[in-house]
Amino acid sequence: MNKRNQRLADISRRKFIKNGSLATASFFIVPRHVLGRGHIAPSDKLNIAGIGVGGKGKGDLASFAKSPNVNIVALVDVDDRQSVDSRKRFPKAKYYKDFREMLSKEKNNIDACSISTPDHTHAVATLAAMRLGKHVYTQKPLTHDIYEARILAQAAKKYKVITQMGNQGGSGNGVRRMQEIYNTGIIGHVDKVLAWTNRPVWPQAIPDPATYKVPKELDFDLWLGTAPKVDYKPNYLPWNWRGWWPYGTGALGDMACHILDPVFRILPIDFPDSVECSVAGTWTFILKESDNNPDWTPFSTNIHLNYPRKDGKGDIKVSWYDGGIMPEVPDELQPGEAFGNSDGGVLFIGSKGKLLADCYGANPRLLPLKDNQLLNIPETIARVPDEDHYLQWVNACIAGYGNAQTSSPFEYAGPFTESILIGNVAIRSWMFRDNPGGKRTADKYNGRKKLLWDAANMRITNYDPANQFVKRVYREGWDLTL
Repeated sequence: MNKRNQRLADISRRKFIKNGSLATASFFIVPRHVLGRGHIAPSDKLNIAGIGVGGKGKGDLASFAKSPNVNIVALVDVDDRQSVDSRKRFPKAKYYKDFREMLSKEKNNIDACSISTPDHTHAVATLAAMRLGKHVYTQKPLTHDIYEARILAQAAKKYKVITQMGNQGGSGNGVRRMQEIYNTGIIGHVDKVLAWTNRPVWPQAIPDPATYKVPKELDFDLWLGTAPKVDYKPNYLPWNWRGWWPYGTGALGDMACHILDPVFRILPIDFPDSVECSVAGTWTFILKESDNNPDWTPFSTNIHLNYPRKDGKGDIKVSWYDGGIMPEVPDELQPGEAFGNSDGGVLFIGSKGKLLADCYGANPRLLPLKDNQLLNIPETIARVPDEDHYLQWVNACIAGYGNAQTSSPFEYAGPFTESILIGNVAIRSWMFRDNPGGKRTADKYNGRKKLLWDAANMRITNYDPANQFVKRVYREGWDLTL
């Protein structure tokens, strides 16, 4: 047996348990406080209101309803066509189109809210529920903008409610096993990470000059919410909104909360200090300048984030690929061996070895794959029963604030989301800038530019036009006041 294989087989159980114990203590980032606002007696059922109950929201409610301790008591959706299945499944639940009306009328009847609206209304709906002391489960990405993520993390501390972001891999066994492997030190000092996804898989945003009548089942003004008022187009919704900047966050926002979760959860990093990107495939060549044209997300991007290590031992470079662009396949992978899975993957590159996982941090394995046969690593990090992200949140809500843990509380999910969305600031800065006259035109630095990020003050310090993408200006009538 060579020295490397001997080292793999002889990992010190004592050393690993020591490291694993630290990981167990820090893996869930939830402050502990005395019971207070938002506490539900263990004998009670959790009454949940769904805000956005078509598509993913429909599936979320079905997952919550698996618990015998849950009642789905209210439903909210701006589109009657999208809500029909949920209304049939939960016929006793009261139905509303405006979440603000629902919260006003049902505040004494609900304990918690599930928010699964398009990205641009996550923050306002979530904060409105938190202000009333309601527990919240909000789909990923937690918010559309960096500023919104900062506010929701602050709100979680202020209102003392149970929170969870909907990146279900955060409750999976894979990321915990990945942590346990990493803790052994077998891959050494990690200074580079590669991550990729097959997104976007939705139809690309294509400008449509035609005029359309708003469907009678849809309240389009409510759907727009915080976004600027524009004419209705059928290629905005119900699904294509991910491809439009005023409503969605593109491929990065869609999948990075799943794929980069092991990176942010395991490695000693918090916020990047710089970001740069390349963008391919935009509609610049056919669009006319118009203040009424929403922006569109690109077909593919390559993003590079630099993270100073919190332990002071240098930096970690994280590179993201989407839209069909992939990193180079590692030499250690043999022909026919999978590089991630169909949704994407993540690769930790260390000084002594490499650690590969699929989307959600699933199926972590050392490279070359034969090395995994020699591993003998005990489980030292507590698993979530049945890897159920939804029921973990339900049970934590019933237990009461401070009495249970969730995998992606906003104290964790907020900074994580900020870290991801800085990539979108780079993409949008690459694509466009605002001229003094208010027109949208191709940016003069059409090519890679490194943006320097001051996380404490939420500002790009070397290119001021980029800061317009850190915090949006809401349409009148919407606010994000703590």
